[in-house]
Amino acid sequence: MNYLEKLHEYLKDGLKSRILRSKLVLNELTLDVPPEQWLEVCGFLRYDNATKFEQLIDLCGVDYLAYGNSEWDVTHATGSGFSRAVQSPAEPDPFDFEQAEADELVVPEQFPARFAVVVHLLSVTKNQRIRVRTWCDNDRFPRLPSLIKVWSSANWYEREAFDLFGIMFEGHPDLRRLLTDYGFIGHPFRKDFPLIGQVEMRYDPETQRVVYEPVSIEPRILVPRVIREHEGQH
Repeated sequence: MNYLEKLHEYLKDGLKSRILRSKLVLNELTLDVPPEQWLEVCGFLRYDNATKFEQLIDLCGVDYLAYGNSEWDVTHATGSGFSRAVQSPAEPDPFDFEQAEADELVVPEQFPARFAVVVHLLSVTKNQRIRVRTWCDNDRFPRLPSLIKVWSSANWYEREAFDLFGIMFEGHPDLRRLLTDYGFIGHPFRKDFPLIGQVEMRYDPETQRVVYEPVSIEPRILVPRVIREHEGQH
């Protein structure tokens, strides 16, 4: 039994009901944690002598809306994938939510909520890595406790997740947009946000300023949507 396998058994025994699921595949360990245990579990991983995950090296949001539906429902890249850039699909675009009501947006049954947050942790002391995921329990107003008090490096990562996915991090000292423009409306990494955006900008020589106008690019899909099951594959 290698160290990661021992760590897996240690965490299952030490955290018990505080984790929803643990999975060790391809020498990568992933924990699913309920949102109410998010801070406690992360604090355990940071400070317990057997884990010592001193560094948070990444935090990102995930939107599982429409995951596995329609064009995502493939296991291999298709030879016709790129032709869809210029050809209209035979069925309605599953990502066109312009006329859809919020209650009609579908989250696959295998996921407890639409939005998740994933962190990747590094133990310099143990030379090991781990992935931890939790779920925002409100699809309309996703929020989680901030991890800044556990890892200060979470600061800008949480701002990025707020900017791109609209996930609120309670307790963050300066939660504001990081990548989008001032006054930007919406969250561009959400699945119901138009791929072409909502507005475009240009410099107007007559008014001598930058102006915003409705986007003029015609919607199209450039690449195939692919979901690959990695379990048992190398």
